[in-house]
Parts: sequence; structure tokens; C-alpha cells
Amino acid sequence: MKTSVLVVGGGLAGTSAAMFLAWRGVAVTLVEKHPGSSPHPRAVGFNARVGELLRAVGLEAELPPSQVTKGFGVRRVRAESLIGKKYDETFWSPPAQLSDVEYSPCKGVALAQDRMEPILRDKARELGADIRMSTRMLEFSQDDDGVAAIVQGDGEPYEIRADYLIAADGHRSPIREALGIGRTGRGYMHTSRSVLFRASLDEYLKDGVGQFLIDDVGFLTTYGDGRWVLMLEDREYDEAELRQKIFQAIGRDDLDVEIITTGRWTISAAVADQFSKGRILLAGDAAHTLPPSRGGFGANVGIEDAHNLAWKLAAVLNGESRPSLLDTYDAERRPVALLCHQQIFARNDGHNRDGEPVDAPLYDNNAMHYGVLYRSAAVLGAGPELPPAQLPEQWHGQPGTRAPHAWIEPGRSTLDLFQRGWVLVADHPQWEEAATPLGVQYERIEQLEVFGLSEKGASLVRPDGYIAWRSVDLPDDPAGALAAAFRTSSAGTR
Repeated sequence: MKTSVLVVGGGLAGTSAAMFLAWRGVAVTLVEKHPGSSPHPRAVGFNARVGELLRAVGLEAELPPSQVTKGFGVRRVRAESLIGKKYDETFWSPPAQLSDVEYSPCKGVALAQDRMEPILRDKARELGADIRMSTRMLEFSQDDDGVAAIVQGDGEPYEIRADYLIAADGHRSPIREALGIGRTGRGYMHTSRSVLFRASLDEYLKDGVGQFLIDDVGFLTTYGDGRWVLMLEDREYDEAELRQKIFQAIGRDDLDVEIITTGRWTISAAVADQFSKGRILLAGDAAHTLPPSRGGFGANVGIEDAHNLAWKLAAVLNGESRPSLLDTYDAERRPVALLCHQQIFARNDGHNRDGEPVDAPLYDNNAMHYGVLYRSAAVLGAGPELPPAQLPEQWHGQPGTRAPHAWIEPGRSTLDLFQRGWVLVADHPQWEEAATPLGVQYERIEQLEVFGLSEKGASLVRPDGYIAWRSVDLPDDPAGALAAAFRTSSAGTR
């Protein structure tokens, strides 16, 4: 069989890639060796930037109401038990300065991974993606024209031929290993055991703390849906021992506790030395293994990888852009992964027991979620002198950053103008005349100041909602300036 893009791996990154590609009309097939999501929820909590991406594909209304309250699930304290004495709160970064700036029309989503994955999977199928669970990739090869993969489900092995392959096959990534792509980073840190259980403990979450470092026991946190996980030292436990550990962590033994499952987790940190090789592109944990952090870098960054890849693959496959545009995937996303790796170990986030803290500037959470900078051939004007992340109001519409949010009318954000195709934001008739012959959508808005523009300026926004180029004022030849910028940034070459 043939498909445009083959995705290997049905976790958050792989399923998101299939969904975003199908939404853009790309023929995509996903194979996943497991029959469904892991019974252990793993990641929990998706930031508002991911919420924006899901809003664009029409998923926002389908997500269950968020249970996130201010700081819920993110604040962490040391404690003798859940109901016992609490000690100092541990901050993962300096508390953010209070600001009146509204960064997004979306909120974070407090949903466990095993609940989010089926929602993404169903949406991908609804949009036309071919999702094949219980299907394992046995081998693959690539040539100048595409990728061939041998896969097997319930029956005999068969071949899938694709133009491109996205490897979203986890932190061990057999595909990455077969390609000979190395990794750099902190590496292996430690191994932990976990027990997932259900208990009625919501009354102990009223103060907004959702993570607890329990003396002489381990790390206790909630998934916000009645399920809790207790992380323990790496050894074998029978059920009686697990219950004893749970009761010790809670601080009482008179509650009904349902043990759901257990797990064994290898905690490591590494970023692939390259995110692509030939026609194969890495995404999610295959590209960057980032240990759990209160920045939510692992799952969220993987979904954003998929989003960055989807519009570029669609443009290349549709013949709108040269294949060189795909080179900008590594140029844009690998520095973000490296920055997240740095920030995890620059913060007091529980991982520095395995080594010395990194001496590096700390970036505000909002800067990491909304304000990372892309430098690539698909961006004009993002020089090496600029920091890797800032708050959106500090960027003020800088090319290489996410287009800023502002309300156009009640319920409609500037962000709702983007993510389908190329958009020119301006408020001057000469810019509309310049955009039309290029097939660039023209959007007239009055909130030009948040883009750092004068009343005669314009910003060119990419299909992923990032600013490719801007002209702060009206140049002598608006049509020529826009055409040159569009030709360069959409091709990914200079």
C-alpha cells in the first residue's frame, strides 16, 4: 500500500502528527504495536499553547472541562504525609511576576495521557487518518524517492510505501538507533517503581498543592480524576507492601484504596543530535527524552514537534514548497528541546539529585510556553543576538515567535486567523493588493500594536501561527517586499 506519510508510534506525538496531517488533507497512516493506550497515565496536564493547537483543529469543545485551578497540580511541598505536617514549598523557578497581559484564549487542560490519546486518535480518524493499532513495524529502508516499511498486524507482514516517515517510537526509538543518530544530555539518572491507585482524597487538594515529596516514602501526585501515583525506590514490592507504602504516604489507613497497576520507570534526559535523516523525521520522545517536570516539557513539546512538522510536510507534498523547507524542522525544534533540557536542570525540580544543577538563566513558564524563538531559513529577521525565549510582550511580534493573542471581537482571537495557510496581518489597502496575487490570505485588524507594527505595517504569519517576516512600516515597494519574503520563508531557503 502507499501513503504520503507513515507515522510509527501511537503515543501523544505520533497521534498528534497523524491528526494535524489529516487536518491538512495529507494521506497519513499510523502504526502502533500496542492495542491501545498504556494503563499507566504517565503525562498529565497540557499547557495552553497545546490548547491553542487543539482549538484550531476543532477539538477544544470536545475536551472535558479542565479541573485546573490556580497552581493546582504544579505546586509541590515536602511533607511527612498527605494529611500530615507540610514543610517548605519547592519552587521550580522564581515565582512569575504578576501581569495583566492575557497570553492566550485557551487554558491548560488537566487530563491524563491515557484519556487524551483516545481523543486525539478518534479525531485523527474522523479527519481521515488511517490508524492501525496492534501493528508493529518490522523493518524499514529509504531511498531518494521515499521510505518502505514492512509491518505486521494480525496477519501476514506487508509493505507500506510512503514519501516520508515520522519516527514517534519512544525514547528507545529503534528507528533512531538504526539511523545511527546519537544523543547528548544528562543521560541515565535513576530508575523508579510506581503504583497507580484510586482513592477519595480530593479534600486534601483544596489549598492548590498537587505534588508531595513524602518523607521516607517517595513522590505522591494526583491525576486530578481520583487517581494518584506514588513513586518509590526501585525494588520489587508485593501488594501488601504497596498498600503499606500508600497508607504511609497518605497518613491514614482507613480509606478504600484500589490498586490499578504498577510500573517501572527509567528516568533519563537526552536530545537527538539531529531530528531528521533523509526522509525520516524524529518527533516526541524519539527526538528528545525530557524527564517529567513541572514545565510539562515532555508531552507538550512532542505535540508541538508534530504541529511544526505537519504544515511543512503538507506544503512539500502539495508542491507548494521545496523539500528544503523540511530542513527547518531540525533548525527550529532541536534548539527548543535543548533549551527545555537546560531549564529542567537549572530548576529545583527534583532531578538535580542525579548531578549538579545547570548554571543558566531561568525563563518564565509563560516565556517557555508562548515565547520560544525559531531561527531558520523559514524566518526572516531572527538573529543570533536574540535570546532563546522571552515573554510575548517583550517580543512584541518579533519574527520567529508565535503570533500574539489579542481579542478581535468577543470570543474571537487573532490566533483564530491562523494555522490554515499563510496570512498577512495589516490595515492598509496596499498590503491587500500585495497579498492577493501570492495567494496569501489578507486579514485586516486594528490591533497592530501587539505585532509591533505602525498603522501602515504588516506581519506575514506562517501556517503554524509563527511570524515569518514583518515590515514595521510601509516600504516603497510593498508588493516586491512581501513577494520576496514569502518566496524565501515558504521555500525554507535563502
